[in-house]
Parts: sequence; C-alpha cells; structure tokens
Amino acid sequence: MNAKLNIVLASSIASVPDQGGWTWAVLQFLLGFKRLGHDVTYLEVIEPKLLEEHGEFSPSAMYFRQVMADFDFRRSSAMLLKGRQEAVGVPYDQLIDRLRRTNVLINVSGILQDESLLLRCRKRVYLDLDPGFTQLWQAVQNIDMHFAGHTHHATIGMAIGQADCPVPTCGLNWIATPQPIVLEHWPIATEIEYDGLTTVANWRGYGSIDHDGVFYGQKAHSLRQIIDLPTKTSEKFILALAIHENETKDLALLRDNGWRLIDPNLVTSSPQRFQKFVQRSKGEIGIAKSGYVHANCGWVSDRSLCYLASGRPVVAMETGFSRFIPPGEGMFAFSNVDEAVAAIDAMNSDYPKHRKAARAIAEKNFDSDKVLSELLAKVT
Repeated sequence: MNAKLNIVLASSIASVPDQGGWTWAVLQFLLGFKRLGHDVTYLEVIEPKLLEEHGEFSPSAMYFRQVMADFDFRRSSAMLLKGRQEAVGVPYDQLIDRLRRTNVLINVSGILQDESLLLRCRKRVYLDLDPGFTQLWQAVQNIDMHFAGHTHHATIGMAIGQADCPVPTCGLNWIATPQPIVLEHWPIATEIEYDGLTTVANWRGYGSIDHDGVFYGQKAHSLRQIIDLPTKTSEKFILALAIHENETKDLALLRDNGWRLIDPNLVTSSPQRFQKFVQRSKGEIGIAKSGYVHANCGWVSDRSLCYLASGRPVVAMETGFSRFIPPGEGMFAFSNVDEAVAAIDAMNSDYPKHRKAARAIAEKNFDSDKVLSELLAKVT
C-alpha cells in the first residue's frame, strides 16, 4: 500500500441531485481511496443560487448531506459556494487548511477553478471522465475546459493520444486510467427482477460537435442506429431513459420497436436505488454516445462496471474498448444490430458462465485497489 496521503476529490453530485448512477461514479473514487487507507475529503463546488431559496433544505443540500452521511463522509466533505468564501459541511477555514495539507487533488473536469484554492495543493490532477468531448470542446469549440493550473492530466479514455484515436490531445500528455469500482460495495447479485437487458441513459446530454467531417453526437444518435434491435431477438430491453415528452417521434419509434421505457426517477434517484436496479437486472445493453464511438477512445461506462461487478453480463456498443478488454466472455462488443444479436445469443447460450466472466473482468481490470494505486503512483 502507498504511504498514507491527504487526498481531496473535487467533483459535483448535488448540482443536479437524485442522479444515483453519477453519484456512484464519484463514490468509486472516494471509497476506493479511503479503502487504500488515505485521508480523503470530498469537495463539491456549487452555484450559490441552488441554495439561496431554501438553504439547507434545498434539494441540492439535502441530497448532498444524505449521500455523505450514508457513505461516512459527513465529517470530511464540504459544498463550496462558487465565488464565495463560504462552505456547507466542513467550515471554510478548515477546508482551506485541508487544501494546504493536500498531497493530491483529483479535480474532476476541472470543477475547482479558484486559483487561490487550487494552487494550494501540491499535486493537481485534472480528471477527464468525458473523453473525446472534453478535448474537442477545448480544441475545436475553444471552450476553456480549465486544463491550466494542473500538474497532471488523466482520462478514462484509454486510447486518448494513440494513433488510431482522432481526438486532439490539446498538447497535453494524458495519463490513461480505467475507472475504478470498489468491489466490496458491489457483490455478486443473485435475484433478477428486470428479466432483460437494461441500462440507464439520457437521450440527449449536451451539444454535439462536428470535427474533420465527423459528427460526435449523443445517445439519441446511437440508439436510432439500432432502433429495431428488439424486433430481431426474443431478448427484452428495458431502458431507464431520461427523454423529454416532446420527443414524440422518437418515443413512438422506441415503443413501436419493443423497447420498454421506465421512469429513471423511480429506479436511479439515489445510489441505493441505482444499485438495486443494476443488480436485479439480467444484464446491460450498453448504449454509448455516438461521440465516444466515433472517437474510438476506449471509453467504458461507469455503469457497465457496476453490472460487471454484480455478475451481470454487458453487451456494449464498441468504443474501442475491445483493444483493452478482449470481449466475448462476460462482456461483448457490437457495432451494428447483427453483431448485437449475435452477442446476445452468445450470452444466453451459457448465461451462468458469462455471469462469472463478468465478475472476473471487473476484478481483473477495474478493481479500485489496483486502479487507484496505479494512478497515484503516476502522479505522486
């Protein structure tokens, strides 16, 4: 084990509360570093307006406090009001002292931007959890992604910087790191309630990008390419899909082609609900944003890790990840409907075998003990 470090993780879970899946993506780092024996502080940077009307009873504050209490970070977490010397949780003056003593700051998407705070930390790691889009926004759309001020830049895009990945590096040396999963929090599941392949997704997330004749789009663009998948197989497909009711044409196409839609607020509004949904699913149908697909960046969904660790096979849209995780047992890659059908048939031909293989993939490739130890070794 590494020597005990003071680590601050800066991210955001409360700005858009009740997103249990995203909350787990952040928790994997917090819980993983803590499991390694490090002193970990969670720092949320939040717009003051989200707290102004209802204060401590605002949805953001209540969600933040609940999650931090549930996972034993109540005394080591703070919400920093952006642009102010105010914090909820750990008092502001104590937060300043923690930053001064910090060995490593993990700054997710550069959310901590105040240089008077950022530069107090010795090692400052920009962590990119949205590979391809992050670099394209900076290089193509000239959006300041706040790369400056960091000593290291890490990304979960395992192929960023490689010759067969067309994404610009923005002149940075990106450290590729898999996402972690804390296996003790994700045991092998047994009960199946959702007897089909499920996933959690936003139909549209944010703006798409055109670059060198390639369109880097959203999940809407990817799902439309396989809209008739349920008509080609007897497998069931259940989507906890956030899609606006005005998307009437796409909603009709999804339903007409056999996709079952459920309200994501019912199954993913807390970390506990998200975990129950994943673990009681038969497996995952992994729909990647078309931007990840065209970037060929090696992205693997943090949600897929939760399925794998739970012993739930994953049938995922190819993003170049198969160069790093050979597919075919427990995890499958597809680029079109025919390949998806073949993968589902293979999974169903020996489901118990693929359940075991799924867990083995999580243990071999994404175990937080290994992933986070290796990341720290590269930045300290």
